[in-house]
Parts: sequence; C-alpha cells; structure tokens
Amino acid sequence: MKAIAVLALAACACVGAERKPNVLFIAVDDLRPQLGCYGDKLAKSPNIDRLAGSGLLFERAYCQQAICMSSRASLMSGYRPDRFRIFENGPLYKNAPEAWSMNRHFQKHGYETVTLSKVYHHGSDETIGWSLPAMHPKGAWKGRGYLTAAAQQTAATEKDGRGPAFEAADVPDSAYPDGVTLDAALAQLERLKKLDRPFFLAVGFLRPHLPFNAPKRYWDLYPADAIPLAARSEPPKNALACALTDWSELRKYSGLPRKGPVSPELARQLVHGYYACVSYTDALVGRLLDRLRALGLDEQTVVVLWADHGWKLGDYGMWCKHTNYEIDTRVPLIIRAPGRAPGRSRGLVELVDLYPTLAELCALPRPEHLEGTSLVPLLKNPSLPWKRAAFSHYPRPGIMGRSVRTERHRYTEWRKMDGGELVACELYDFDSDPQGATNIADEPAHAAQIKQLAATLSAGWQAARPVGTP
Repeated sequence: MKAIAVLALAACACVGAERKPNVLFIAVDDLRPQLGCYGDKLAKSPNIDRLAGSGLLFERAYCQQAICMSSRASLMSGYRPDRFRIFENGPLYKNAPEAWSMNRHFQKHGYETVTLSKVYHHGSDETIGWSLPAMHPKGAWKGRGYLTAAAQQTAATEKDGRGPAFEAADVPDSAYPDGVTLDAALAQLERLKKLDRPFFLAVGFLRPHLPFNAPKRYWDLYPADAIPLAARSEPPKNALACALTDWSELRKYSGLPRKGPVSPELARQLVHGYYACVSYTDALVGRLLDRLRALGLDEQTVVVLWADHGWKLGDYGMWCKHTNYEIDTRVPLIIRAPGRAPGRSRGLVELVDLYPTLAELCALPRPEHLEGTSLVPLLKNPSLPWKRAAFSHYPRPGIMGRSVRTERHRYTEWRKMDGGELVACELYDFDSDPQGATNIADEPAHAAQIKQLAATLSAGWQAARPVGTP
C-alpha cells in the first residue's frame, strides 16, 4: 500500500496546479555572441533579442571545450570533459556507459523527452533517455543541405559531400534542414500540449555551422559592402604555436585554400554567410517561441537558448573553433523561467551549469555527479557575486591546454598528457588589452599574477564555486 501511495503522489505531481514546468531547450551550433542583444549593431536577431529581453542574458558564459562533440557531451552529462576523457573520443556513452544524462534524468522524473536534430553530436548518444527516436532532417550532414544545382554538383565530387562553404538559394525557410527541424518542433509542441505530463523538448539548429547555407532573403538583410572583417587578422603577439589552429574544418570546402589565408573578398563572403545564417536561425527561433505562446505554454515553460562554443571569423588570422581563446570559448546563453524577472548577469558561468540549473528550476533532485553550479541564484539576483573562474581546455597531440578565465584574465597552461610537465603558458589581460592581442606570460611584471592564476587553475572548479553553493 505504501508503494501505491508513493506512485499516486508522483502522478499527481505531473498534473493540475502541481505540474512541473516544461523545458524548451534550444541548441544553436557554432553561434558566437554576435547578436543584437550582445551589442552587435549589424546583426539582425530580433527574436533572440526578444527572448533576451524577457529572460536572463549571461554576458560571460563559457563552454568547457571549443568543439561540438565534447562540449555537448559535457553539457548533457554534467561532467567536465576531463571525466572519462570525453575530450578525446567524444561519444558520451562510449566513454561513460553509466552516465546519467540530463534527458535521462528528466525522463526518469516523468517528463516526455524529445530531441530534434543536433543536440548531442553522436548518434550513439541519442538512443538513451528519449521518449521518441531522435529526428534528423534528411541530408543535413551528408548532403550538407545544398539546394542549388551548381552546389550539389560540386558537393558530389568532394569528399564527405563538402561543396561550397556557403549558398544563398532563393527558397522558403522550410527548404533547408533547419526549416525542416522547425516544422517538426512546431508539430511536437502541438502534440506535447495534449499530454498529461510535462515535456523536455530539445531543438538543435545547425546554422551557423558550416556550410553557411541560408535562404537568399537573409543574405539580403546585409549589404555586401557593410560586412566587416575581423578587427585583428594576425595571431596574438608572442602566441604559442600549440595555441593556434590551421582551421582545417573550413579548408575542406571547395574554393578554400588548402594553405595560407583567404583573400579579403572571400573572407567578406564568409562573414556575410555567417550573418545570414544567424538571421535565418533567429527567424526560426522566433516562430518556435511564437507557437509556444500561441499554445498557451510560455508561462509554464523554461526556455534555454545556448551555443556549444564560439567561432572565429578571421579573428587572429584563423577561422572555426578548436582553440582555448576567448572568442572560441565564450558563448551566448539565455534562460527565461516562469516567475523570474528579466535582466543581465556579468557573472562567470559555464555550460556545465545548465544541468543543475534546470533540475532545480523543475524541482528535480540534483544528481550527485554534477560538476556545475546551479544558476538559479543569479536568476533571482543577477548582480550576485559569482564564480571566481570559468574553466576550458583543448588538447593537442601529446599535450593539453587548460585555461582559466577570471574577471580580468585568461591564463592557459600547456602540459604533457602523460606526466603533466609544464610546456608553456599564456596570459591575456582583457582590461588593458580587450582584443587579447598580446600574450604577456613572459613579462616579469606579471609573475605574481601568473602564480595566483596557476594556483586557481590547479585548485580547479570546486574552489571557484560561489560560497554556499553545491
């Protein structure tokens, strides 16, 4: 009888006035904070800006590794990439078969869990903890979503289907893979509204990931002669060779040089394509939020919009991600929760914080393995003193770069994988050098600062947590 009573109480918690909030979990691939709400005056992102205006925008949020597979596995599992060497192999359940992921946690506690398009990076991670099979729009990866005959012909002759790095077909939104994902998400919202339990709906938008394919009208939002190039097109002064990247991901597309820089003309086209894709995804996000509201679900749904990492657009003479630099690790993050006032927070936060945050917002127990900090206190008071540091890392052959971002500095140590021997270090001071243009680690005047930052890095994330938080 006692067991029956417990089950009855659990069922009651999912209906009526006691029903837990829903979660709309929006992942955007390769999106840097190049949005109107983050101060970019050129970006046309009215819908994400609207979400930011009704939620809490985190001005200084950081991923744990600037690559899709590890960042997403870390975020969804609550583990930092060091655990189970997620940084090395990527698939979460291959490295940690017992991992208790965010979606598994929500499913266990009565949620209908649905994933659409790219949320995890690996298909093997999409088979556990979801109420329905994962949905991916046809042709999103192998076909790269090309629609014009010329681009399709080029892609057919290239390895892995990588044709041009951008395309502007004059087609409706639904013609490209992200438009297909949006249509599936709208249909799911209609279905989920009718259920007698809350939902966790994860929607992954591919753009602005390469190739920069978006309907022509989004390209037309930006006059070609207004497209800016990177403010700094050279690597930082005193940069370490191991800290840089040759951006091979972009070089695999047709028309890109296999070595050396891209021309200014091509660089401007690439940046134009990136902006177009941002606006395309923004429009899809807007339609998703509008449907949520039209169905009367917005007042009972936590909405999270996040990106897996940043992206270089010619910055430092490089493209893509794959480094520990600020521009690779800083990401947009917005959370709108029922009953929470909008605002902005300058606290240092990390993507690994999302799992404990959503568990607390939805009144779910906090799994013991989580290595992030719930952001709910910041949702109550955005100006609270917060973490002393955020942590990221990126491996190179035989060495690991571990980076700590504090209020003012970014400090990175490169150590050998096998014995941890220090190979080199970097220090950037964003108060005196906002662009991170010079590595000042070798300057004697900063020795004391390096010693302090090295101690913070050594102490790790546990020591950087706000006082009194789990």
